[in-house]
Formats: sequence, structure tokens, C-alpha cells
Amino acid sequence: MPVWRACYRSIVNQIESNRRAQRRVPVGRRLAAALFGLLVFSTLTDHTAVAAESYAIAMHGAPALPATFTHMPYARAEAPKGGRLVQGLLGTFDSLNPLIVKGLPVRQISGYVLESLMTRGNDEAFTLYGLVARSVETDEQRRYVTFHLDPRARFSDGQPVTADDVLFSWALLRDKGRPNYRQYYSKVARAEVTDPLTVRFDFGGAQDRELPLILGLMPILPRHAVDAATFDETSLAAPIGSGPYRVTAVNPGVSVTLTRNPDYWGRDLPANRGLWNFDEVRLDYYREANGYFEAFRRGLYDFRVETEPLRWHDGYDFPAVRSGQVIRDTIKPGTPQPSQFLVFNTRRPVFADIRVRQALTLLFDFEWINRNYFFGIYGRSAGYFAGSELSAYGRAADARELEFLKPFAPHIPAGILDGSYRLPVTDGSGRDRASLRQALDLLSQAGYELDHAVLRKRDSKTPFSFEILVTTRDQERIALAFSRDLKRAGIEARVRAVDPVQFDQRRLGFDFDMIQNRLDQSLSPGNEQYFYWGSEAADTPGTRNYMGCKDPAIDAMIGEMLAARDRNVFVAAVRALDRVLMSGFYAIPVFNISEQWIARWNRIERPEATALTGYLPETWWYRPPQSK
Repeated sequence: MPVWRACYRSIVNQIESNRRAQRRVPVGRRLAAALFGLLVFSTLTDHTAVAAESYAIAMHGAPALPATFTHMPYARAEAPKGGRLVQGLLGTFDSLNPLIVKGLPVRQISGYVLESLMTRGNDEAFTLYGLVARSVETDEQRRYVTFHLDPRARFSDGQPVTADDVLFSWALLRDKGRPNYRQYYSKVARAEVTDPLTVRFDFGGAQDRELPLILGLMPILPRHAVDAATFDETSLAAPIGSGPYRVTAVNPGVSVTLTRNPDYWGRDLPANRGLWNFDEVRLDYYREANGYFEAFRRGLYDFRVETEPLRWHDGYDFPAVRSGQVIRDTIKPGTPQPSQFLVFNTRRPVFADIRVRQALTLLFDFEWINRNYFFGIYGRSAGYFAGSELSAYGRAADARELEFLKPFAPHIPAGILDGSYRLPVTDGSGRDRASLRQALDLLSQAGYELDHAVLRKRDSKTPFSFEILVTTRDQERIALAFSRDLKRAGIEARVRAVDPVQFDQRRLGFDFDMIQNRLDQSLSPGNEQYFYWGSEAADTPGTRNYMGCKDPAIDAMIGEMLAARDRNVFVAAVRALDRVLMSGFYAIPVFNISEQWIARWNRIERPEATALTGYLPETWWYRPPQSK
């Protein structure tokens, strides 16, 4: 019998047995007792009568797919199984654990080997469908979430996935996982196993409507096969997961081979139908960008995500492309456009003054770079959610945004609030005088002056100089062009090229003055924004707050996003965050990427339909050679 019905009957029986006695009680006292009984009843039923198990959960609104869906719309349900996919990656690895700070991990372990409780619907802003968890339950206020596990779920060693494994994974990642896991999972006030296949997380009144979904994406580790004491140390031992693949070969720093588990428990789930089609996936690592591309030309790996416009424009004129053996796909995803920024490390004194950051933004000649390096194909936005409804750039703040920003409005330029602010536009000559004059005026206000051809701090006579850290040819070209522009203002910008491994290590440790960095956002930003911009993340190595920003307004706007129960309120909160970030001039926008460029050998095929998020290798399949 449901708890609420038992409580209800108990209350009714008590009222009936005391009816005669109550008739002797004054009316006022009887009314007070009745009101108290109703309050107790409503409190007891609040968590149970309102909540119901569901096959899916959406951040806002309802899931797009019905409970009877048979496969994801971007997957080909009858895709053939077999063959091998070889994926090339730039860099190296020294760990098979992508869940901790230490080491350079193989990211593909998540998804291929380790599964989460639920899986994303990649055609929606943020909706999760059942995976290891067959169903999910929460209340209207999202004060708790309960996951009911699929009794069929098994780890690759044959052991069942239980609620104890979920609780173990949560506690381990909360205490020893990457900073984002520690931040997210520490919000749980209480976690308990209610039966072998059910686990419940209570949030203790936290105003975070995204938290049930964040927990739904938690990777599940086998308690019986993980040593908690050494979990946060790098390891090349093959992890055990419940996912579709197992690690079967490791060549340290060079390659990892994943083999499809023939006994994978979840192969017939609707969310998986048409996915995970290759019998084998091999990840090959390359340390140098030119060799990485040449290996693709020779057919040593199967597909390549191109990020250099010059190469995409004229670097694919080789025989395999002309013969049709290599196919070039241009995909336009529906998410915010990925954006490249030159990031100021504001922990460095040279970039602590916002006027300095504004001046350097003026000195960046996008028009010259776009025409000479990128064939004019790129656009540019000052915001962090470019090309989507979430972007505040060029859009006046509405009443909701103004209400959110009211306590912080004095620190936000009027042009950013009313939507009139635009990034500076040069004449494209590489010698724009107007932008140079404006920049020098700002630098003068910040305490700098030109001493012959050198810009110096007025009080200490220290020259203005810093280092731009780069790792690719495109980054180096942009940095050198920017360095030339800065020299006109008496600023010395040294360009230092390092290999991808060193670049990642220095970026994660905030050991740089300026870097070029790509930012990818979703249509449903949430807790990860603390990881990108939150004040606490600024002092936590391994987070993505490379800028070092610490602003109460940023923290407050992220909080408003997480508390929003309506999509319109949520959009207003994200736009308010966008305005605060733009106001800080934490980075120089370089360009926005509106397309994904994918080159693949024709032995690899993909569905005609493309997900809202873009390309998904897990939906591809192998095409056997045509018999002659």
C-alpha cells in the first residue's frame, strides 16, 4: 500500500474513534485540529503522490520522445555491426581514468567503457533517457531524485550493477574525482540505498533544478573492482564498466584498442539501437600536427575533425579526395557556435586592470586576420553563446534580465545592457589608427605611457610584455599577427609554441599569460558554468576557469539559471550571465565556428540524419569493401 494511503487511513480511523470526544471540544479547537491534520496529510503526500517514475527527464518541459520510442532519430536502427573504426587523436595519454585530475586520460573511456545512469537525447537541449537506470523519479520542486536500475544491467565481468555501486561511485567521485564532480556531487545532502536496485539522493533544499540530471549523467563504477584508496592515481589498467566496449590492448602513449562486448547487456535498449556498431575501435595518438594530417592522407585512420580553415580550403586536394575515397562532410549543428578566444589570465598582474584588457581587445585586428588567413568565412561575437537564443550580444536586456542584474547594474556598461555594444571593427589594413588611439588612451588611464617605442608602467618604468602560449599552426599564426598589432602600441608579446601535452598541462595548471582556447556551450548550460567561471573554480587547478575570474555577479547569475523552472526565465538568466561575462573583458573573441568539418574515408558510413549537437561517431558503421 502506498505510504500516503496508509497515512490517510490512519488519520481517518483516528478521527472516527474520537468523534464523540471531539463533539465536546470547542469549535475553534476542532477547526485548528482539522487544519493541522490537513497540513500533516499534505506534507506526507508531497514527496510521493506528486512524483512518479518516468522513462526520461527533461531540464525544462517534457521529453521530446514518447515512452514507446524505438531508437534515437539520429541513429539508423538497422545499422550493420562489424568492422573497425580507427580514430586519430593529437597528443598522448598516460592514464585510462578520465574521472580524476591527474594524468592525460583517454577520454573515450567514458561512454564506450563506462556508462552513466541515463543518456542524453542529442536532439534536445537537455533531456536524459533511461540507460543503467530504467526509470527516474523526482518531485515538482526537484528536492530529491530516485533512480530505479535496470535489473538486466551488468558490468563486463558479468557482475550485476546494483544501487550499492551507484552510491559507491557517487561518494568516490565526490571525494576524489575531477573538480566538476566534486562540486556537483557535494550538493547532495543525503544519499541512501532503498533496495538493491533503487538509490535516492536528497538535496536538502538546494535551489538547483539541474542536479537530478547531473546525477543522471554520473558514470557508474563497480565497487567490487575499484580500489578507492588508489583511485585518484593514474593507471593504465583496463577499467571494468557496464558499457558496450572493453579495453583489450594498450600501447602506452601510442594507442588503445576497444573491443565490443558480445554480451553487452544494453545493446537492445531503445537509446542504444543503431549505436556502437563497430566490433573494434582503435584510438591512435599523434604528437605532431603535420604528421597527424599526413597519417590521415595515407589512410592510417578513418576520420578527421578539421579545425584549420586554410587546410579545409586547400589542403584536401589529394588523390583519395578526388577519387571519392575520402568524403568531406560539412555539418551545421543547432547548438551555440563554438568560439575561439584569446584568454587573459587575470591572475597575472599585467592583466588585472580591465582597461588593459579593453585596450588589447581594440588592438586585435580581426578583419585583417579573417581576410588573410580564413578567406572571410568566420563571424565574430563578443558573447559566450553565439548564434543561439541564449546570446545577449546585440540584444537589449528584457525586464527579467534587468531584475536579475539590478544589484550589479552599476558595473555593466550601458551598451551591453541595451544591446548597442559591438566589437571594434578595424579597416582591415593591419594599421588601423583609430583603434590604436583608443587603445593608447585606455592604457594611459591604466598607468602606462610610451617611452619612445616601448610602452612602460608610468611609476616603475617596467615594459609591458607578456607571453602567448600556442600549440597549433593556426594558433601560432593568429598570435604572431596579434603580436605585430601590439608592437605598434609598444607592447612586446612573445609567442611560445609547445607540444599539445605541455600546452594542456600548463593550461590546466593556469601556468600561462595568454592562451587561445575553444569554448563549446550547449542549449542548456548549467552546473558546468561554475566550473568555467565560478569564483571557487578560479583557485582550483584542473577547472576551466582559465581566466581566473572571481565575480559575485557571475556566481549569482549561474545560481539564477539553476533555480529557473521555466524556459523563458532560464533563457533570461543565461543572457544575464552572458552580459556579465562580456562586461569583464576576460578574453578577446577571435572567431565563431558555425560548421563542423569532417573528413572520412568512405569505408565509414553515417546516418543521413544529423543530431542537433552535430556529428556522433557512435552512430556510424563500417562498409565492407565492394566485391569485384
